[in-house]
Amino acid sequence: MSGAGVVTPHGEGGADALVGVEMFAGLDAEARTRVASIAVPRHFRRGQLLFVEDDPGESLLVLRRGAVSVFRTAASGERALLSVVRPPGVLGEVSLLDGAPRSASAEALEDTTALALSRSAFLDLVHAHPRILDAVMRSFGALVRRLTDQTADHVFLDLAGRVAKTLVRLAGDTTAPLVTIELNQTQLAEMAGGSRQSINQALGTFAQRGWLHTEGRRIVVTDLAALRRRAGMSSR
Repeated sequence: MSGAGVVTPHGEGGADALVGVEMFAGLDAEARTRVASIAVPRHFRRGQLLFVEDDPGESLLVLRRGAVSVFRTAASGERALLSVVRPPGVLGEVSLLDGAPRSASAEALEDTTALALSRSAFLDLVHAHPRILDAVMRSFGALVRRLTDQTADHVFLDLAGRVAKTLVRLAGDTTAPLVTIELNQTQLAEMAGGSRQSINQALGTFAQRGWLHTEGRRIVVTDLAALRRRAGMSSR
């Protein structure tokens, strides 16, 4: 069952609450302040569902703190993890535009804070600031590319390659020598498309080669370049 989260008073952060959010990058500070003033701050505990598949697509969620997994659930109850979203990412833009039910579920991986913008308020904003649609279209394009890449990965990569590529994606754009990823083996299995046992074997192999090590629910990557090579990705 999805949770609405704890609602706090409006006005948290003003225009600064939306700084860095690509969807609102074209707005001036005054417009961002207006948007932030009508958005509802929500807080979700670790493990709490933000929404589930087929829920009404009634709001856009802008993440301010924490991390959220986006997943689909099969009739058997098995999960397929689609992505992990962190600030300043957004959730729910697809349902928000077409008015259809949620196409996936979202769960807080850690304590999470978000701003909820209702569909009616968002559409009013789009009418007043059509440039927002450019960012929305870029978001849709990124979604289609990610889904296309995931489909190709299941055809062309073995499991270890998919695990390596998933870790590289989760690490994001960083040049840090060590990258800590807050994701356990079960969640990684859901994302890479394998059993937990096979994921553990792949991680064990990577650990033996000195590419990473695990710390409870965390995976600490120590050689991101090696993982990129194992995933067949171009080096940077």
